[in-house]
Amino acid sequence: MGIVVNETTRSDDDRPVILLVEDEALTIMDLGDVLEDGGYETVQCASAERALGILQARTDICGLITDVELSGKVNGFDLANAVSEARPTLPIVIVSGRAAPDPDRIPAGARFISRPCTGEDILQQIQSLMPC
Repeated sequence: MGIVVNETTRSDDDRPVILLVEDEALTIMDLGDVLEDGGYETVQCASAERALGILQARTDICGLITDVELSGKVNGFDLANAVSEARPTLPIVIVSGRAAPDPDRIPAGARFISRPCTGEDILQQIQSLMPC
């Protein structure tokens, strides 16, 4: 299994850090491994509320991947919109096997991916949004 970076401290690694928000344990582990194999570090959590706290504490987060259905009261669409307002240039990928890609709920510049998809599909989407 890959290295999970501490939620509040910057890592010594110089790989780009992706915040991965997913409440299915197997899915987050598999996707975390794909992202790490693809050259990224991941910070992982299961709720939008936790993700917002991590984003406030960690300025080195350079991308967000979120599922739509999360534990907690806030869903992935609302998380993506809150993050987009707070950090307008942050690349965002929204993933769901149930929700439809509603253009009114997806922030400008964010990408929506429907499941079933592979971790590699998600990796390609976040890479295409990254500035480097």
